[in-house]
Amino acid sequence: MYSLTIEQSFDSAHFLAGYEGKCGNIHGHRWRVVVEAKSEELRQDKQQRGMCVDFAELKKDLKSEVEHLDHTLIIERNTLKEPTLAALTEEGFRIIQVEFRPTAENFARFFYERMTEKGYQVETVHVYETPNNCASYRQK
Repeated sequence: MYSLTIEQSFDSAHFLAGYEGKCGNIHGHRWRVVVEAKSEELRQDKQQRGMCVDFAELKKDLKSEVEHLDHTLIIERNTLKEPTLAALTEEGFRIIQVEFRPTAENFARFFYERMTEKGYQVETVHVYETPNNCASYRQK
């Protein structure tokens, strides 16, 4: 089994609705996303002969995913009152609404699914919320 590991990072704010503690308040992170792609065999086509996948393509595809989230407020849909959301939007803040609670664990699964949808055989995704705290996702 061959594997490649790449990483990208992005800065964003979030909060955990209903959480009793500091993370219930809006706060920011420098998220670090590490993707490990795998392959049983190396490619044989001319351009990518001897490669598991092209590092440049894998890096570009992950970068496009994290750039979308960079310098945003990421919220779980329906966790802010409509007037609050409208006021923030009117002020020009970039808000990304997701269908999940924005935890490192859920982001690990989110990036796993996004990169899999792009055609990669993803082994594991690690999402670091801080340099010392990491959540990982892999399928069984």
